[in-house]
Amino acid sequence: MKKINIHILIKMEKRLFLIDAYALIYRSYYAFIKNPRINSKGENTSAIFGFVNTLEEVLRHEHPTHLAVAFDPHGKTFRHEAYEAYKAQREETPEVIRWSVPYIKEILEAYNIPILEVPDFEADDVIGTMAGIAETKGFTTYMMTPDKDYGQLVTEKSLLYKPIFGSSGFEVLGPEQVCEKYGLTSTDQIVDLLALMGDASDNIPGCPGVGKVTAQKLLVQYGNVENLLSHSAELKGALKEKIETNKDKIEFSKFLATIRRDVPIEFKEEELIYKVSSHEKVIPIFEKLEFRNWANKKSEAVREEQKKEPQKKAIVKNDSLQLDLFNFGDDDSEINQDISPNEEKYQNVRGETYPTTETIIVENERDINVIKEEISVHGKCAIYVKTDENNSKVLSADINVDGKTYHLPYPIKNQVLKEILEDNKILKVGYDLKKTILLLKKFDIQLKAPYFDVMVAHYLLQPELNHSLNYLTEIYLEKKEGGIESLIPIEEKLEEQIRKEQLEYLLYEVEFPLIEVLAEMEHAGVVVDTEELKDFSNELTEKMEATGKEIYSIAGEEFNINSSRQVGEILFNKLQIGNDRKAKKTKVSKQFSTSEEVLQTLKDKYPIVDKILYYRGLKKLLSTYVDAFPHLINPKTGKIHTSFNQTITATGRLSSSNPNLQNIPVREEMGKRMRKVFTAGEGNVFLSADYSQIELRIMAEMSKDMHMMEAFSKEEDIHRSTASKIFKVPMDEVTSDMRRKAKTANFGIIYGISTFGLAERMEVSRTEAKQLIDEYFVTYHKIKEYMDCAIKDAQEKQYVETFWHRRRYLPDINSHNAIVRGYAERNAINTPIQGTAADMIKIAMVRIYKALNEKHLKTKLILQVHDELNFIVPKEELETVKQIVKENMEHFPEFKVPIKAEIGIGQNWLEAH
Repeated sequence: MKKINIHILIKMEKRLFLIDAYALIYRSYYAFIKNPRINSKGENTSAIFGFVNTLEEVLRHEHPTHLAVAFDPHGKTFRHEAYEAYKAQREETPEVIRWSVPYIKEILEAYNIPILEVPDFEADDVIGTMAGIAETKGFTTYMMTPDKDYGQLVTEKSLLYKPIFGSSGFEVLGPEQVCEKYGLTSTDQIVDLLALMGDASDNIPGCPGVGKVTAQKLLVQYGNVENLLSHSAELKGALKEKIETNKDKIEFSKFLATIRRDVPIEFKEEELIYKVSSHEKVIPIFEKLEFRNWANKKSEAVREEQKKEPQKKAIVKNDSLQLDLFNFGDDDSEINQDISPNEEKYQNVRGETYPTTETIIVENERDINVIKEEISVHGKCAIYVKTDENNSKVLSADINVDGKTYHLPYPIKNQVLKEILEDNKILKVGYDLKKTILLLKKFDIQLKAPYFDVMVAHYLLQPELNHSLNYLTEIYLEKKEGGIESLIPIEEKLEEQIRKEQLEYLLYEVEFPLIEVLAEMEHAGVVVDTEELKDFSNELTEKMEATGKEIYSIAGEEFNINSSRQVGEILFNKLQIGNDRKAKKTKVSKQFSTSEEVLQTLKDKYPIVDKILYYRGLKKLLSTYVDAFPHLINPKTGKIHTSFNQTITATGRLSSSNPNLQNIPVREEMGKRMRKVFTAGEGNVFLSADYSQIELRIMAEMSKDMHMMEAFSKEEDIHRSTASKIFKVPMDEVTSDMRRKAKTANFGIIYGISTFGLAERMEVSRTEAKQLIDEYFVTYHKIKEYMDCAIKDAQEKQYVETFWHRRRYLPDINSHNAIVRGYAERNAINTPIQGTAADMIKIAMVRIYKALNEKHLKTKLILQVHDELNFIVPKEELETVKQIVKENMEHFPEFKVPIKAEIGIGQNWLEAH
């Protein structure tokens, strides 16, 4: 048989992506501003991490054939030479971004992605020039930037690839979409629009007194600036005077706003080809930055490539492509490296592994005695538990002492594991011991104090860093030949840091005892009334249907309320509500944005919008909680068992997940109604204990403001008292509106709310909001002093502390960028308050749990939600438990301001609260 070779060439579009580097870097940095990524060296890697994530997203989903990243050059450009004030109003580049740029360039070089940078020209000009050349060579170019200036470059073959604000998605804008977005007839008019209305972000002056709407009308009539200026005599009144008086300013503004397309740069098509590879060169950079997930992914990709037979890489010639695709994967989960056959590794309940230097298999009584003798000498041991995939069965347990690991297959003779773990003279060192406690409960083994959880200790020391076991072993242990010794060296190093920072009380008296409290809470679970859930589900469904009919009546037709596209069409096309600023489109498909943020600004003026928001709230409650809860009930216990997270928040607050019971919406009536499904069960009552205005009380204590302290000491209504003082009226003449404004001020001003923010929240003018803030600080002048001192102290120390010395580090507190610095300053003010409240309720939880056990009561603490504790109490224990709870929540003699807890009783959470 005759053999022939068949070579297939795939005809395909040449897709060039040109990325505006600084636009993406800034966007990435600010996306993480509230929760920055800080590595073990204290470096803020947010901008780099966000940049890499977005780059990978583009590579995965857009499959560019050609790619380049354009940077602004260091120093001034031709625009700065022509106009000294160009961009002069901008805040100084955040220090973190300056530090990040060299790393980003290094990563791009490792990816073999060309960097475009031309002296005297901005990235806009470079991209404009490259896009123009690419169009003549048959490319479709995607200019990736949020900058509206790029609209002037858009053609059928040069498209704007624009990040969607507040989202990880992008929208692609062609000429039609750009013109529609800016109310123009041609994309060329973008630069004319900027010339007339100016551009505050670049400090382009434009024509004073001419805004966007006027500029759009002029361009519709005259086409461009040059034609407008030559026909300015046709204009009338003040507008004519503005245009003619500012002719030079308009022309100069157009010069500044015009993106150059003649930058001296060569278009090297071969160098722009994106060569799909596993990027071996980038692995050490990711490891240095501690991007472990990305480093692992790239390592895994390299190993997979090595396993394959050699294949030709992607070759692009003219418009044909021979392609070898590489899949980067879609998630950011940990990837375990291969384990060599001769290397023994042990696994904790999270599935993380750690090798040991020497392993002894426990087979007889003599081995058990050796273990006990070793432990007695050292007084401590590290414990590891290996489980099945579902964490439902202990396969083996391992005790590590002095570098030796004793491997105990389960079940274990003489219950040696039980003896060791329940011995209150042995310090047990472990990782995420709450999970271990819950696991061992199934086998009648109780992990008794003292113990040391390296995850919790590290969280207390560095709340915003990574606390994974892999991370801790890499940071605190030296890797030796044969593996890592154990967790004990980590415990010793953490213990030393705890002593140095005077955190012994919080760690040993609060956080470690709390581990057992949380484990018991998770084990106890919460009872939900399934019949009540069904009734509530029916009730919500009926309300949704009734609300839907009301919406259809106003709209004049039926449509899918769950469809954002159809809602947008009804609101903005058919009903013509809002204005051009509100009616924003998100995609090429002309879909209007109907986000919560957009609709909230319209709901007070348009009843249909208010009803749509109400409908969405009902649907979310129904789908997220009411209809989901029956599937979350454990079939063995008949309860829902949430997980309480001890090492998540920067302020020290607890959070919950699977399901998140702390996030049940309770402001709306239907949200409150949700609490009714949580019941006490037969023979019990539901007890809810809630701190009263705890953060305001803490503020009064920390600031030592006598007016606020006195109000709390006299048990006055603090909001009425505040209203009386700032509006200068007697208490009995305070109106409900005054009290409402005072309440908003109390909870807003102490957290650094701006005049604009307070005006928006209270629905008053900025002038009135400013007067209220000024009067507030005259009344409570010690609070103003506290806020100023908190910021000053943080600037000196780079961190803030709670009453019990829990720290939160604020590396951006001295940033030269006002936005970045402002966010850190707000954290400097509110973290000590929020953190102290978090510490207080944790202390109360530990005390109450201990008191209940000492009295051998059957009462169970089942939920902690912000400043509230919830219990299931046998009726015969009620009076005793009320006394225990109230006493332990309120007893803080170190505070001069009285701490109050309000207790409610009922058959369910709604009645009790």
